[in-house]
Amino acid sequence: MQLPINKVAIQRAIIVAKKYFANELRDHLSQARISAQLCILALLFAIFASCVILLFRLLLVWANHYTQIQTLDFTGNVADWRALLPLLGAVLIWIVAKLGSKCYKRMGIAYVLHRVKLHYGKIPLQSAAGQFFQALFALGTNFSVGREGPAIHLGAVSASFLAEKFNLPDNSVRIMCVSGIAAGIAATFNAPLAAVIFVLEVIVREYKIHYFFPIMLSAICGAVSSQLVFGDVHELDRIQVFHIPLDHYPILAIGGVVLGFAAALFNYSLLKVTATGQNWPLIYRLLLAGSITTLIGLVLPQALGTGDFAIGEAISQHPSLLLLIALLFAKMIATIAAIGLGIPGGLIGPLYGIGALLGAILALVSALLFPSIAPYVGLYTVIGMTAMMGVCLAAPLAALVALLEMTNDASIILPSMFVTIPAFLIAYQGFKTKSIFFEQLEIMGLNYKVAPVNLALQKKGVRTLMDRRFVIVNNDELLLEVLKRAEGRSVLMRNTEAIFEMVSLEMPSDNHSPALTRHPIEGLSDTTTLNEAYIILSPKRSGQVFIYQDTPDNIVGVISWAALQKEINSGQI
Repeated sequence: MQLPINKVAIQRAIIVAKKYFANELRDHLSQARISAQLCILALLFAIFASCVILLFRLLLVWANHYTQIQTLDFTGNVADWRALLPLLGAVLIWIVAKLGSKCYKRMGIAYVLHRVKLHYGKIPLQSAAGQFFQALFALGTNFSVGREGPAIHLGAVSASFLAEKFNLPDNSVRIMCVSGIAAGIAATFNAPLAAVIFVLEVIVREYKIHYFFPIMLSAICGAVSSQLVFGDVHELDRIQVFHIPLDHYPILAIGGVVLGFAAALFNYSLLKVTATGQNWPLIYRLLLAGSITTLIGLVLPQALGTGDFAIGEAISQHPSLLLLIALLFAKMIATIAAIGLGIPGGLIGPLYGIGALLGAILALVSALLFPSIAPYVGLYTVIGMTAMMGVCLAAPLAALVALLEMTNDASIILPSMFVTIPAFLIAYQGFKTKSIFFEQLEIMGLNYKVAPVNLALQKKGVRTLMDRRFVIVNNDELLLEVLKRAEGRSVLMRNTEAIFEMVSLEMPSDNHSPALTRHPIEGLSDTTTLNEAYIILSPKRSGQVFIYQDTPDNIVGVISWAALQKEINSGQI
């Protein structure tokens, strides 16, 4: 009979140990500070996110090989089935959209940004399938969209889904989500540092040390995963970049002005098309985008795809100026039609193509007046790519670091920084340009603004502030005795309607007997943040909320308005 007793005791000990370590983990993750637990979880989730992105990339490579869209010999031949691939892609995207739920039709970087800002990065898992297959069809059928859009969405969904499954505190769910984004970008471009900067500059929009290390670990994981499968490839290292003399910098400044104007024009046109087609039926928008892309492909197939074809033309041995100009307009139109009319995908790839063409055109035009510029066409190409991405996405540092990693050449740093400054000033001050992602959110009617106090409170979980000294009373007869012996502890009581009330004794000033006060008290899960407690308590500037674990009956702490106000005034958030 002794053995079964020991088994029961061991099982109970295991349950107690699991609960203890789960609570310890939640306590650590609720803090707004770096911890080994946070880094380990980010790394584990990044492995999963990287695998999803690599699966997407492998399927895309297979699709591109099978459809042979890498060859461009169908110019003017409408009978060639490859010329009609965009129309086929539009139909396939529409079918996937119709098969999916209307509740999960939103996707892309702007939508992820909205979820990170207002919902702690919690993205519905059901949206992942639509993003995966629609983006696969869009890229596989040669629409002018980039790979980073699906990489960011899928990376965010993968990490946030696991974080919710592990029932992590909401403040750490957001960190896991942005870490998944970093893993997705790094696994797509083999650019880990650019992934870190992009997440901090565009998605999080602030620098916190407890964000930085999980994001950095995730980016390393994504880059290593990419290198294991595809090799240590720098996609743009084929561009010949030479160190430019200082006497060329006045010409670079003029180029910065031109690039700023071009970026402002592109952003305005894209947002105008997006706003115009917002209420059109989806099938009409997709077919129109497919038709425009098909027509452009029949004349200038180099304008199709993510931007690789356009970059190839820009850095070719003897590029034709007229061809590059025609290709620039075709690429801009194809990108505006695809993104503006709802084809799922990113902007970075097409912006690289547009920027490369602009840079090459600037170099060739300048070389007509100053022949010494001719050897630096490759550098001008990279500068154009940096400026277009940086200005259009309001991410100058991410753009610079991305091109630095992808070209594997540090000589681009100084001239790219020099050109980006006038480009930004022209676009953002001269033409009132804004980040294209936030403008897209405005058009879609999605909010992204959070008050500073709320944003600060979202960084800490309720477990960091809850008072664990409390008493629950279930018997009215014992209530008075418990209150007398509470000794500063909160006293809660469940009323006949199964609603918890906060009970206390108030001493009147006229020396009469103490008065018993009781008022209903709301509950919050221990995975929520201090912001949810603030939302409940701030209207009355008084009261308390109780914190429960798993179910409202399992109360683990209490937070008062006084404690919350003290935390806000302390300057620690």
